[in-house]
Amino acid sequence: MTAVEGDFDQGASLDQALAGVERAILLTPSTEHAEAQQLRFVKAVARAGVRHLVKLSQFAASPDSPVRFLRYHAAVEQAIRNSGMDWTFLHPNLFMQGMLQFSGMVRDKGMIAAPIGDAHVSVVDVRDNAAVAAAALTEHGHAGRTYTLTGPEALTHAEMAAKLSAATGRPIAFVDASEDDMRHAMTELKMPEWQIDGLIEDYAPYRRGEAAEIATGVREAIGQEPRGFDGFARDYADAFSPK
Repeated sequence: MTAVEGDFDQGASLDQALAGVERAILLTPSTEHAEAQQLRFVKAVARAGVRHLVKLSQFAASPDSPVRFLRYHAAVEQAIRNSGMDWTFLHPNLFMQGMLQFSGMVRDKGMIAAPIGDAHVSVVDVRDNAAVAAAALTEHGHAGRTYTLTGPEALTHAEMAAKLSAATGRPIAFVDASEDDMRHAMTELKMPEWQIDGLIEDYAPYRRGEAAEIATGVREAIGQEPRGFDGFARDYADAFSPK
C-alpha cells in the first residue's frame, strides 16, 4: 500500500493523489471552507475517472434546510449526482461520540448541558458509520444508495446522562441550556463565529424533535444491528470518570 498526499485547497495535488484510484470516500474537517473543498474534490474525482464515490453527509441534508451544514452537504451531493459517477451517501444522525465534548464538564461538575430540552435523538455510534463506509467503499451493491444511519433507540439527553451515570457509577445530571448559554460557552472556548452560528443552527432541529427517526441504514448496509448507547457508555466510561 502506498500513501499519497493531497490538499483539498489545491486541485493539482488532488489530481496527483487520485491517479489510478477507482473508489474514494469524501470526508473533510468541519471548516468554513468545507463546501468549496468538497466540490473541488468532486471535480478532481471526475477528472481522474473514479468510478464510485462514497460521501459522509449528514442526517436530513437538504438544499432547503435552515441549517447551513445541511445545505452544504446537499449541494455537494447534487454535484456528485451530476458528475455521472456511481455514488453512496451516508446520512448519520448525531454522533454518540459527540458526548465526549462534555467529558470535561462531566468530570468537573457531574453534568451535561445542551440546548435540547427533552427532545429524543436517535444518536449513532461512529464505529457503525465507519463500518458502513468501509462496506460501501469496498463491496459491490451500494451504488445509488443513501443510508440513513441511526442507533437502535431515540434518547433524550437526560436519558443519555442516566446511562453514563450507570456506566461510570457516579451521578451525572442533564441541564437544559439556552442558546445564549451555548453561544457564551463556545465563545469562551474561542470557537470561530461561523462555527458557533452553525452549531446553534444544528441544535434547533434536534430541540424540535426532528431527529428522532430510527432508521435501518446500518442493518441494510452491513447486515448487523447498530450499537446502542449502553455499549457506548461502557466503552467510553473512563473518559467521563475522574482521572
